Amino acid sequence: MAATKVRGLVAALNSTGRFKYKSPDAVVDFLVVGGGVVGLAVAQRLSERFPTKSTYLVERHPHAGEETSSRNSEVIHAGLYYPPESLKTQLCLRGRHLMYERCNKYNIPYRKTGKLVVAHEHQRAYVESLFAKARQLPWPKRSQPHGAEDQALPVSLISGAQARELEPDLSPDIAAALWSPETGIVDSHSFMESLEKDISESEGGELVFSTRVVRVDPYKSEKSSGLGSEEGWVVQTVTENAEQGDSLLTRTLINASGLSANLIPNSLLPEASRIPMFFGRGSYAAYSGPGISRINRLIYPCPETGPNKHAFQSLGTHLTLDLQGKVRFGPDLEWISPPSQADASEYDFNENNADFWRKHLKPSDSRLEEMHRAVTEYLPGVSFEGFRPDYVGIRPKLVLSGFQDFAVRKDYADGSGRGLMVSLMGIESPGLTSSLAIAEHVVDDVIEPEHISQ
Repeated sequence: MAATKVRGLVAALNSTGRFKYKSPDAVVDFLVVGGGVVGLAVAQRLSERFPTKSTYLVERHPHAGEETSSRNSEVIHAGLYYPPESLKTQLCLRGRHLMYERCNKYNIPYRKTGKLVVAHEHQRAYVESLFAKARQLPWPKRSQPHGAEDQALPVSLISGAQARELEPDLSPDIAAALWSPETGIVDSHSFMESLEKDISESEGGELVFSTRVVRVDPYKSEKSSGLGSEEGWVVQTVTENAEQGDSLLTRTLINASGLSANLIPNSLLPEASRIPMFFGRGSYAAYSGPGISRINRLIYPCPETGPNKHAFQSLGTHLTLDLQGKVRFGPDLEWISPPSQADASEYDFNENNADFWRKHLKPSDSRLEEMHRAVTEYLPGVSFEGFRPDYVGIRPKLVLSGFQDFAVRKDYADGSGRGLMVSLMGIESPGLTSSLAIAEHVVDDVIEPEHISQ
């Protein structure tokens, strides 16, 4: 679907009014909503940074990481593509370092494969600009060079012939390439399990699964509650199919609910100011066949930079490897909209429709021909018959075109600085790579200063 025809979902939590306000019967210091890789990383950082405080994580699914976190390329990105001062670049650079450090410390399976970004002659300027930018990137906060020659992002600009020496199956039309030795792949499930283990074994951490947040309100002091002059948010949760749920007062709320991250802030905003969420469907294809016999690095084409450019929305249909050496291609980018209705606006505002994207998770062969055509631009020997649908992922998007940084939104229960809620929105690629750095940024740079000042 063309991006110009895509509708965003502007639903809000409890838009139907089903759940009435319920006074809290317990207090926690930190409540993290969402058990994807970013929510887990934030909860792990909180439980480590504030060991004597309580940190709860609630996840609506039975297990962690069942949405975007388990439907991606599992690539540890180097930090090449985005504006130098953006959170995406700075937290990817820092997160890559933290990711490799954690993998080594906890024996999490990974492999530093390196990556080639390959260019035809008319794309040469693109990889040259990436190279120039990478050479100038400042070191991210909390990371320092070991020596004068150290670069925050090591890269090399090589010729097409040199690229073919590394990967002989590349097209003879490839004129230049950017070599990124720091790119890798990781077992994302083992990574998330290590975070879960840290939280569970911490003094104040607790993981609660199969539990969804159904209502959020700013807390107003109630004499009858016995909670005194607490500040924070009243969060109602329902476990599995229960009719009624629990009500907690959390002093600090972290909304890391990924594809649903706009629902909580939208429930507090007037309709005219609600935040739309757009959904990018990415299909992956497994491949077995000719044209890849000697490949052992990741290979990315140049993102489309012509009239229909999508360089900030998708990195193109690239070749990735898993830890067993199997090849897959993807993701592509297909915009999906809520179903067409007689009254589309009513549908788009209804919270019950927030998961419409689930119907788009089934892989199909409808994208294979286009994917094959894209791949043969740089690997001409691959055969269409070797492609088969593998899996589909959905990316949370805040915009349909242009660059959108990771969004870190702050709201206060009293409207003026007390009772912090942090909403993390539009956390797509490089979200997995950046996850530990996002957690570090949220906890150390956003939450901790608020606690010190109070």
